[in-house]
This record gives sequence, C-alpha cells and structure tokens, in this order.
Amino acid sequence: MELGVNIDHVATLREQRHTTYPDPIEAALRAEEAGADLITLHLREDRRHIQDADVNVILPMLRTRMNLECAITPEMLAIACSVRPHDVCLVPEKREELTTEGGLDVAGHFELVRQAVAQLQDAGIRVSLFIDPEAEQVDAAFRSGATVIELHTGAYAEAAEKLIMASASEATPAPYKVLTALTSDSATQSPAIGFELARLRSAVAQGVGHGLRVNAGHGLHYNNVGPIVALPGIAELNIGHAIVARAVFDGWEKAIRDMKALLRKG
Repeated sequence: MELGVNIDHVATLREQRHTTYPDPIEAALRAEEAGADLITLHLREDRRHIQDADVNVILPMLRTRMNLECAITPEMLAIACSVRPHDVCLVPEKREELTTEGGLDVAGHFELVRQAVAQLQDAGIRVSLFIDPEAEQVDAAFRSGATVIELHTGAYAEAAEKLIMASASEATPAPYKVLTALTSDSATQSPAIGFELARLRSAVAQGVGHGLRVNAGHGLHYNNVGPIVALPGIAELNIGHAIVARAVFDGWEKAIRDMKALLRKG
C-alpha cells in the first residue's frame, strides 16, 4: 500500500505568518527521502496554504509523483492542464470549511464531472475522484471515465475517534491521555466503526470490480489507520495533518517512516 504525504499543513504554518518557512518544497523532497510514495497537495481557490508557485516549483523536483487536489472550476482545471502533474484528484470545495467536508457528488453533477475528467485526461493526466463510499457514487465515478477513486474516510475517522477517546486513560488530563491504536477487531467494539468499515469495504470491492484504482484518505492518523490498512484492495492512502502534527514532536522523517511502517502491516 502506497503512502501519499500531503504537505498542505506545512504550507499552513508558513501562511499563518506569511513567512518563507517552513518550506513545502523542502517538506516534499525530505518526505520522498523518508519513504513517501507520492506527494499530495491541494491548491485551493482561496490559496489558504499551497500557492501556485509551490506547485510549479515542486513538480519538476520530485522523484516520485505529484497528486494535485483541486476543485472543478475553469481556473483550477486550466492550472492543472498547464502544470500536468501525474495525478489530479477532483474534490468538492467550500471557502468556509476548515478542510474538505464530504466527497464529490459525482452522481448529482455527472456531466460537469465527466467533462472535467475528459479535459484533464486530454492533457495526459490520470484523474481521481474524491467520493464518499456509496454505491451510487462509485458507479457514477466509473461512468465518468475516471480511472481512480479516493474514498473519503472522514465518517470512519469520526466514529473511530469516539472509541479512541473513550478508551483513553481517565487518570490523566485530556491533553496527556494515552491513546490506544485501533485494530481490525475494533469494529466489534463499536457498531458505528463496524458500519463505516463495511461501507468502505463494499465501496472498495465495487471499485476494484469496475477495474478502478481505489485509494482512500481523510482524517486518518497513527491510531486509526490500522483497520483501513487491513481492508483488501486499497492501493494508496493520502495522509497529511497527522504526519505534520507528529513531526512537531518526533521530526518530519521519523513521522513519515512510522506511518509508512503502519501501512506495511496491511
């Protein structure tokens, strides 16, 4: 299973003070050295973290590949077609959100998505659609002509967080609780986790059955990634915030190596 390291929140730290550091370019290159299989970054319409210059400079320097996330707008599609990363993942986007909320409604906006997929593919770009693990969305993604889907794991992550926090030691203050990593058996401890894992398992099987490459991501971290890694058929996980957060204490390279080790257990 491949690890895509999302460097958005390295850029978030930079943009908080409008400095030149920390540098997403350095983060991308050092992530590759630490074992990242690809670099993921989201060029948002509001440019809240990654900037156009980051995309342009990082792409030719990578030894692996770039997965550029963007919304379906004329501006973003034009940028993607000009830059021509290996992969573009089309995502929904709202200016008021803290992070991407929910998957792309391919079924509800089918023609718009289909045209965007065709435009990007004509530029030689492999296209991924970030969707919720729902049968209707997987089928629509397949019909759109995209060859890759990324399943939104946010609902699973929310359910998992409740179990993780409930199992934390009550003897210590909240910031210092010892958190327990979930395993594939955690579904038996929480009906909500079991439900979300079943949704994901079904969507993965459906996507693979269509011949799609199936990736996943959103809200995954060191304590909840285990059950996702255990799902058969997932090719790649894209993880960013958790790695940046762990790097504050353990260092960038170690944070990436530790996450890569968890993916190898699958």
